[in-house]
Amino acid sequence: MKRKIFLLSLFICLCFSCRNSSKKSSGFVFPEADAVPISEAEKLSPEAIADISKNISSPVEIANLLQTLEIPFSQSYLASSIDANKQNTNVDKALKLGILGADLGYLNMYERTGSSLDVLSSIRKLSEDLKVDQFFDFESIKRLSKNKSNLDSLLFISIDSYSQIDNYLRTNDRGHLSALMIIGVWLEGQYLATQVASQFPDKSLCDRIGEQKIILNDLLLLVSPYCNRDSEFTVLCKDLQEFKEKYRDVKITYTQGDPVSVEKNGGLVITQTETSVVEMSKEQLTDIIEITKSIRNSLIIK
Repeated sequence: MKRKIFLLSLFICLCFSCRNSSKKSSGFVFPEADAVPISEAEKLSPEAIADISKNISSPVEIANLLQTLEIPFSQSYLASSIDANKQNTNVDKALKLGILGADLGYLNMYERTGSSLDVLSSIRKLSEDLKVDQFFDFESIKRLSKNKSNLDSLLFISIDSYSQIDNYLRTNDRGHLSALMIIGVWLEGQYLATQVASQFPDKSLCDRIGEQKIILNDLLLLVSPYCNRDSEFTVLCKDLQEFKEKYRDVKITYTQGDPVSVEKNGGLVITQTETSVVEMSKEQLTDIIEITKSIRNSLIIK
């Protein structure tokens, strides 16, 4: 059980993100007017952008929820319609690289390592086209995919590869592609979570979906400087704004709790605890599930 929870933590770190800790304080309520003007987003320092990227892929509290719920694997959740050979622009390629990365994590999490080889082949093609394939050790990943006993190593290598790509793109004036890859990872993770919630509406899982309102704001901040770059970005930004509208009336309140002291590696580690309350109606959840499905599916058929 503990091993599977650990693996799920890694998978969720890749494809399903939680709230940004920088926005938390005692009694904090996420504001409705949460948009950041494009002019301000353009002033973001590289450090601030890196921080947003890091927080979008931060550890999450739902690390063991799917395992606890004993959700069965579903092939239908995967973006099987993506054909890596038919992606004509770098925008499409970067988005698909993110989406397929989340799918790869999902397959490996459920130990469907044989099926992951097809996804890996598409990832290889896209990464070569984007000239970031040097960050994937494809032979090692392929070898580990055939050996279920090395699942921990497989997940680590896969996730580390995406982290290196993100850093490389951002530090080589290709931040727009990094933003797209991150959006792809997040969107596919959101799709997997909402599809599960539509069949198994567990409150804890639904709360985590509600908390994505904060992450979505970070994504908009990340992509805002590129919204007028070309028509593809304009459409994507419009989709994300529509996404945001579905979250507008979702209320999130955080309250700091008492610090907890834990001994770790011979030292004392103090962790600040907190509680969150998500106010989201069934109708709002349904709208979020539907727009997630609509936007995600519109992207994977391209």
